[in-house]
Amino acid sequence: MQYWIRLYFQIPLFLRLLGTVMIMMTLFGGIIHILEPKSFPSLFDGIWWAFVTGATVGYGDYVPLSPAGKITAILLILTGGGLVTFYMATLSASTVKHEQALSKGEVDFRGSDHLVIIGWNERTRQLIDMIGSQDSPERIVLIDRSMNQFYQRLSNLHFVKGDATEESILEKANVRQARMAVVTADPSKKEEQSDQSVIHQVVALKGHHPDLFIIAEVLTDRQRINAGRAGADTVIRSNDFMSSLFYHELYRNDPIQPFEMLLDLLTARQFHEEKVPEQFEGEPLMKALEYFLKESCQIIGIKKGENVSFDLHAETKLEKGDYLIVFSPLRH
Repeated sequence: MQYWIRLYFQIPLFLRLLGTVMIMMTLFGGIIHILEPKSFPSLFDGIWWAFVTGATVGYGDYVPLSPAGKITAILLILTGGGLVTFYMATLSASTVKHEQALSKGEVDFRGSDHLVIIGWNERTRQLIDMIGSQDSPERIVLIDRSMNQFYQRLSNLHFVKGDATEESILEKANVRQARMAVVTADPSKKEEQSDQSVIHQVVALKGHHPDLFIIAEVLTDRQRINAGRAGADTVIRSNDFMSSLFYHELYRNDPIQPFEMLLDLLTARQFHEEKVPEQFEGEPLMKALEYFLKESCQIIGIKKGENVSFDLHAETKLEKGDYLIVFSPLRH
């Protein structure tokens, strides 16, 4: 008996209450069916009456007539009614508690093949908005230690509060089954400290999931090599990128705004490498240009071995093993 009692209390509270309610209503339904078979011709009718009475709904379609039946109804109201009320109150409280735990980043993520983003900042917010605007946005797990609560309600985003260098936090985010990770730099820290933090997080991610594809952001160029050595597959140098934009904006001689134009382009289109199709091997570049243009893609460069050239000429011969740098519509 002690074993069954211990097993019962090991079951989650919600399931314990639901099981108790089901057993109690079935028991009273069976008793009333036995006591008054004419008023309750089937066991289901008795169970229906027990649920309606226990929930204090009282439709009145089935009513006990005998003294024994009425005493059974009194016992049901005294026991079952309070049990159902307690069950509904517990269910409501559990729902609210779970919702609060979600917003505080205390709930484990159980999905797989998801994107992990580390660090909450304006860049992260815009990235999440862009991913959410897709037709089928992928699932995102956001890890951040600075926020006490995440107030946004996004169906595709799960928040985990904590330090991404801790094994328990990586387990909570289910990084072992993630598809990709993005590590952003912390703008509140000094550049050197921010880059060191990014490198530590990359090392932790690679140690937890060696095959994970990692995109890391660093602020200083001298830490780019260290981020790569730590295991980052792609290293983005945000300061270098912004410096180039400032340079173009300072010395432009026409009304075109490089920043706005580049922002619009990167929001709607993307770069990727395309192996030269067999039918264009030995052919001039012009034919490939026309072919990809019909596919709403622009060839902006050619990669021959390790060398990439953006100086395109229509008569350039394409060879086997060449790659084309293509600017294409954003893939969803």
